[in-house]
Amino acid sequence: MSRIPSCPSCPGKRLQTRARGLCAALAFVLALCCAAPAALAADAPTPFRIFEQSALYKIQQRGQLLVGMEVEFWPFEFADKEGKPMGFDVDVARLAAQELGVELVVKDIEWTGLIPALQSEKVDMVISGMTGTLERAKTITFTDPYFVTGLCALLSNKRAPDVTDVAQLDAPGRVLAVKTGTTSDLVAQKRFPKAEIKRFKDETACVREVVTGRADAFFYDQISINKHQKQNPESTRALLNPFTYEPYSIAIRKGDFEWWNWLNRYLETIRADGRYDALRDTYFKDLPRP
Repeated sequence: MSRIPSCPSCPGKRLQTRARGLCAALAFVLALCCAAPAALAADAPTPFRIFEQSALYKIQQRGQLLVGMEVEFWPFEFADKEGKPMGFDVDVARLAAQELGVELVVKDIEWTGLIPALQSEKVDMVISGMTGTLERAKTITFTDPYFVTGLCALLSNKRAPDVTDVAQLDAPGRVLAVKTGTTSDLVAQKRFPKAEIKRFKDETACVREVVTGRADAFFYDQISINKHQKQNPESTRALLNPFTYEPYSIAIRKGDFEWWNWLNRYLETIRADGRYDALRDTYFKDLPRP
């Protein structure tokens, strides 16, 4: 019996070819499905890989705790006769370094440069009498407060002899001196819109404006205002009842849970074992506790 030669154009042959193509495609898809979980698992961050990105890990590997502060905010941070940083914030940072088993390195940075230095990883944290405000918390993370105070007013006897309440300073013709970028700057803008606001880079310039009668008032923390009034008793008065809530907190970069958690546990520990109270009494023995 004669056999009819196969023809590529025959329907049966076309079906066989199509079936082989479908099988190859299915095999390729199955291979991808099997390989994808393995690839994803290889790229997925493990807990340790996440920890390696934390400042806590980097500090321990480096052997140094890099702390940013503006060393001119007595008694929180100031320089001794030899130019060495000292003060309450410095001691809190030093205790943290001791608990970590590393060296403390203080970087003296102008106030307006502290947050940029933190964000660019030039420092591991900022502790500089910085208030944990809602606005700042949009770009950096704060620990629980380690000190609570509030804004008070240093008044000029020449320009504001009749002022008995800060609300009286929100009026045309009043001049308020504030340090650029501080909470007093932010508060003055919101709560004293009728007054003229003069901004200065440093605290002493603000005090000078009040002492010389060029400004009605200077807003700053309770401790500083009390100190400046005692240094200038003839030309100034002080309203020492705080009119704001100022929780000083340690600032760190966004997203670093490990470092944030360690710092909060550290603050909790030194409060519980008495070391915090000992430091506080060194600098604020006569100051009422909140």
